[in-house]
Amino acid sequence: MTQDNQIPPALLEEAMDRFLELKARPNCRETEAAFQAWLHRSQMHRQAWEQALKTWRLLGEVPPVHEHLWRGATPLAANASPAGRWRTWSAGVALALAACAVGFLAGPALILQWQADHVTETAENRKIALEDGTIIEMGGGSAVATEISASARHVRLLKGEAFFDVAHDASRPFTVDAGGVAVSVLGTAFDVQLADGETIVELARGTVAVSYSGHNHKENFELSPGEMATVVHGTGEVVRSDIAPEDIAAWRSGKMFVSNVTVAAAAERLQRYHSARITIPQSALATQRVTGLYDLKDPDRALQALVQPFGGIVREVTPYGRVLTQF
Repeated sequence: MTQDNQIPPALLEEAMDRFLELKARPNCRETEAAFQAWLHRSQMHRQAWEQALKTWRLLGEVPPVHEHLWRGATPLAANASPAGRWRTWSAGVALALAACAVGFLAGPALILQWQADHVTETAENRKIALEDGTIIEMGGGSAVATEISASARHVRLLKGEAFFDVAHDASRPFTVDAGGVAVSVLGTAFDVQLADGETIVELARGTVAVSYSGHNHKENFELSPGEMATVVHGTGEVVRSDIAPEDIAAWRSGKMFVSNVTVAAAAERLQRYHSARITIPQSALATQRVTGLYDLKDPDRALQALVQPFGGIVREVTPYGRVLTQF
């Protein structure tokens, strides 16, 4: 039998990637089919999967939801005919390819593409000019939809972060909607970030009115220059604090400023500048709170600086995966 250390590194990386896919899509039949097709290609693939699971368990990660798919699977018969193996493999691959196509067409990324007028890739910053003279600077992994009419100017921040330098127009209010939080102005400069479960507004110049209307929560308040506010979507809680001018939209100069946010929230922001998938399996580490300035030009170093105060380390499980653990 082949030993773990004889498994090709590229195959181990594939196994790690399969694990991440199963974790990310726990109820996706297409992902299950693609995994089954991959797993049954050879006995070596099954051994690579076993080794990948051992690695993830050592990192404190829990088994994937689909572990039953391979635990009870029957190995490829040693005496099966080549033609039979080929038919099985071909059917699996065909199913996987079809599943991938369906998953892609129905995937949230494509839906976001349809909704957005402007999208940035990972670690890509872009500046766009609207027809009214407003300048929008978009951070990495962000998306916006714009609507300019004779009576109003409306932008939806669908994902990520953007800095707005709004052209003054008293006849056409300018509104940014981010996760149900509306920021209304006539002419000003401010940054808006849409994160998982919260919206953050940082004001550089002028005055903005911020409003939020949830199921049982409503908030209306104004910000002055040098102030920032975090609105928690689930509870409507608003956390306000001061922010230095140089820290507002610090991502424009390759930095990330966070104020009293969880490690998980900070890692989510860093994800927009990192090509590898970042996971934090331990809630004790994910819920720690941090304040600081981090270097977006070296996201791995930023991740290390993020977790080091809590005894955390960054593990590069594959070139495409980073796991933050507290050992």
